[in-house]
Amino acid sequence: MPGDLSAAFAAIDAANAQSPTGVEGRDAELAVEWVHKLRRADPPEALLLAARAHHVRRWDKPRSTYPEGRAGYLRWKRDLQAHHAAVVAPLLRDAGYDDETVERVQAIVRKQRLSSDPDVQTLEDALCIVFLQTQFSDLAARLDGEKMVDILRKSLAKMSDEGRAAALSLEPALSDAERALLRAALERQPPA
Repeated sequence: MPGDLSAAFAAIDAANAQSPTGVEGRDAELAVEWVHKLRRADPPEALLLAARAHHVRRWDKPRSTYPEGRAGYLRWKRDLQAHHAAVVAPLLRDAGYDDETVERVQAIVRKQRLSSDPDVQTLEDALCIVFLQTQFSDLAARLDGEKMVDILRKSLAKMSDEGRAAALSLEPALSDAERALLRAALERQPPA
């Protein structure tokens, strides 16, 4: 028997409703919207579930509990992906999903095979676009221009050509300074 997408979304949303910031729920909804936009045909249900759960209960693993620097950041990101995958599994099972679907959602959330799995790539594209929509302005106001260009460059490098094109569709909503940062990051992309 197939699972119940609405029930799974409701369970994920209920878990995110406990967030001290409320960011996880809004970003989850935006990620699902972008998955639909990026995958014009009906996206696989596992991909929609992964998009909704990509940051479920993120606040359980604060960045501040990890060492500063790139190594600490990368360890935190890996631990977060494993945490999200572990949290979403019982929610999906309670919504009627079988083990195969749960494992597929977990693999997408963990971003396994990013360079070769189209569903994982679509999720990565959607998350990078959501970052531009929801966090870029605040982060750009706090960081110096070079650091922000480096962050954008790394985000854009993880995206597909289609994802980058969709990200550029956000340019009209950006300030002149933010557009300049985005353009600088695009100019520093390595050749494909």
